[in-house]
Amino acid sequence: MIRPISRAWLVVDIVGAVVGFAITTPLTFVMGAAGLSAWIPDGSAAVVAYVVVGLVLWGAAAIARLSPALALCVAWFGAVVQMGLGLPPAAYDLGILVVLFATAAWGTTRLLWIGGISALGGGLVGGAYFGVVWSGELLTDAASALRAALIAALLASVFVLVMVMSWGAGFLWRVILSGRATQVARAQAETMAAEEQERVRIARDMHDVVAHSLAVVIAQADGARYAAAAKPEIATEALGTIAQTARGALSDVRMLLTQLRHRQGDGPQPTLADLETLFAQVRHAGIEPRITVDPMPPGEPPAAIQLAVYRILQEALTNAIRHGDGAVDVHLAWLPDRVEIRVANTVAPGPAPVQLGQGGHGLIGMRERAQLVGGSLQAERRGAQFHVYGMLPIGHPA
Repeated sequence: MIRPISRAWLVVDIVGAVVGFAITTPLTFVMGAAGLSAWIPDGSAAVVAYVVVGLVLWGAAAIARLSPALALCVAWFGAVVQMGLGLPPAAYDLGILVVLFATAAWGTTRLLWIGGISALGGGLVGGAYFGVVWSGELLTDAASALRAALIAALLASVFVLVMVMSWGAGFLWRVILSGRATQVARAQAETMAAEEQERVRIARDMHDVVAHSLAVVIAQADGARYAAAAKPEIATEALGTIAQTARGALSDVRMLLTQLRHRQGDGPQPTLADLETLFAQVRHAGIEPRITVDPMPPGEPPAAIQLAVYRILQEALTNAIRHGDGAVDVHLAWLPDRVEIRVANTVAPGPAPVQLGQGGHGLIGMRERAQLVGGSLQAERRGAQFHVYGMLPIGHPA
């Protein structure tokens, strides 16, 4: 029954109803004073009748936005009182049009159709009543009855047209509001989807940077601990590698956090030229990758492809450091329309990488990297080896 509306709109509606009552009441006296004397001879009684009906109808208009259902009931009550007193159509009836607009614009679906029926039925009833009562003729013969019927039909047509137009205007406003709400919901959904994609991207980049760097640091730290007693110089070299790797990881993490905080651009990203640095870090971690590039890249591959190749190799080599036994084969084939990536390493005894799609942020991240550029990636264990195969299209995805 009561809709939640702001106090400002409630004040606007009340002030508008007061202004409407103040404007239509003098017009009502001017338009209806001549015909009222036949039913209410007392002039003071006529004034009271006009004022009461006007207050009821414009009171309904004042609460039309707050409670369209209650406003419709009050408007019907005012119309019945108006007909019961024999009052003619007057300017204060404009309040009924406001109520019909409100039922279509802000009412429930049921109230919407009740308002439409009220517009049609009220117009017919009002036209028939005022056509017969205010025809100025006594129904003494067939001619006077025909004249009254024609007047009633004409007035009913006018009333129905005006009321249905008011109700239709409210229905149109309802459609506009629904369209706006749909647009807002779609914009919110798009914003949430974009934010989710951004979080996934940041999480993927963070994992690629942190997981690889920590794998190298852990491998170097283990090696330095075992070699500290026998060969201090090896321990010193391992500590230098740890420091260098940690500084690089810290720089990458700061860049990612800056993007996340300030929504800046991607900034500098790894390219094929950085692969040698990646391989050097892997060698320092105790893994000797056997690298084959055949054929070589035909020109300068797109930056997105270079980034995807780097991140996929980074994660695959990180898995080799964590789960391998010290040997890994890397094969890159730069074909005219695609680049193929193959990484295979022997799995050391103990827990092995999980299958792609069954868990593990790194393997899922590799697949997302491939899918972002229109490619595909498979990662699985075959016997004692773990294989990663990726295909990335160069140019437009097939």
